[in-house]
Amino acid sequence: MGKFLLTYLFVVIAFFGKSQQTTDSISVIVTDSVGHNDIFNVYDQVSYKGRIRFYNFDTDLLPSNRFGLTTHHSIKPITMGGYQTYPGIISKETKWKPLFDLNGFGSNPNGSDFEQGYRTGAGVYWRGHYKDKWNFHLAGVAGVYDGDSSYMPRSYFNWQEGNTRLYTDIRSRISFSPNKVFNFQAGLDHNHIGEGSRSLFISDYGNPYPFGMIKANFWRVEYTVLYQFMREGMPGDYQGKFASSHHISFNAAKWLNIGVFETVIFNPSDTLLGRGFEVEYLNPVVFYRPQEYSLGSSDNVLLGLDLTARHKNFTFYSQFIIDEFFLAEIRARSQWWANKYGGQFGVKANFRTGKDVFFVRTEMNFVRPYTYAHLNDKLNHGNQGRPLAHPYGANFAEILGEVRWGRGNWRGQFFVNYAQRGGDTDSLNYGADIYLPYINRPYERGHFIGQGIASNTWLFRWRIAYKLQKLYGASLFAEYNLRYTVQNNNVQHLFSVGLRSNLWNDYRNY
Repeated sequence: MGKFLLTYLFVVIAFFGKSQQTTDSISVIVTDSVGHNDIFNVYDQVSYKGRIRFYNFDTDLLPSNRFGLTTHHSIKPITMGGYQTYPGIISKETKWKPLFDLNGFGSNPNGSDFEQGYRTGAGVYWRGHYKDKWNFHLAGVAGVYDGDSSYMPRSYFNWQEGNTRLYTDIRSRISFSPNKVFNFQAGLDHNHIGEGSRSLFISDYGNPYPFGMIKANFWRVEYTVLYQFMREGMPGDYQGKFASSHHISFNAAKWLNIGVFETVIFNPSDTLLGRGFEVEYLNPVVFYRPQEYSLGSSDNVLLGLDLTARHKNFTFYSQFIIDEFFLAEIRARSQWWANKYGGQFGVKANFRTGKDVFFVRTEMNFVRPYTYAHLNDKLNHGNQGRPLAHPYGANFAEILGEVRWGRGNWRGQFFVNYAQRGGDTDSLNYGADIYLPYINRPYERGHFIGQGIASNTWLFRWRIAYKLQKLYGASLFAEYNLRYTVQNNNVQHLFSVGLRSNLWNDYRNY
């Protein structure tokens, strides 16, 4: 029960912050509870360099075409630049609000009788800024849960006492911008790279992790360095793993952005020594692959490329990730197991019709078998048993579409996805689970997406929500998910209702 003290600490901080609260002004952009009018006025207001904008349901309703590609926003949460001075702007501010996470649901996870479950929690959110340099976000929710794994909290702290499953979900982020060039961040949170619903680089589908981040903005370039401190194992027996990532965002034109991604995942110890966080990877300008060879290590290095183009209200985007490949094997079309890569292609748009705001997206993703996997879970591209990138891991292809709607305090969503996946057997690894070592593969060549135990599934998701502004922006919602598996003609249902503060995403769309 001692972990609940972490949440109570947030409560104390929050009430202290409330006592220091100043009068609101037009400069304050509360994008974690965007209202209808804010959606169209938010970019007419001032933004602070380093101000953190959480990536949630309302983010996609914002008019991205208003600022085109004059800023960099492939890494989320977004820190907006361009501090300006307006009359009446306050130099410091703190705000707090309570958080709610109350969910009741029924499901038939195996196509059998319905099972009931719940997730309930409460906490507090505190944010503040000082002049144009410091920004703070602290949030904590503590509670209990039981039932379908779809509602298992994606939190840093999960444990069990008797038959009661408990969690404390803490998210924190501190941002410091000493000048117009640099921005420094640290905290315990997710990071998402890309314009897609999914990301093949780093996504916010898994568990949060401690991190440090450095951003440099100059000319048309944003250079980001991300240090991640992750772990694997079970409560009471966690073992650390680290990652260091680079992302270069280049605005080649007002309508075109080009990005380059590189990451290395490494084990702090092996059978010979405990090296901790490899200091060579702290260098913010080093290329990881040559550095890995110079260290003589077997660390896991991935490379990526992303492209974004905008035309009016439309955004066209893509990502390409490379784990390993051998050009001669690709030319020979041998389907060699170590040709490990994936791709993403998508288009999205937002527009307004009268009082209604709409967001639409269609997206395709594919990842070859064994991508992201390695010799063990200390070197794979994952954290706390979940993939860091796409929630399916590897050995899949999918196409998805979604429509979101907003009107006043009302929100609605329809999501559909079709996925072709290949599963592993008890004795052989066909490349789907990134937590299985890739050495236990059935053969060297002839590998293809969907190999192994085939599973073709349709997923349909409907959600309706109403934002209660008097209850600190928490939303009443009802949600229905239907999953159909082609191979065995199995239909699964998940229906849920609840009250939730939409501070961060709560995914059930895979």
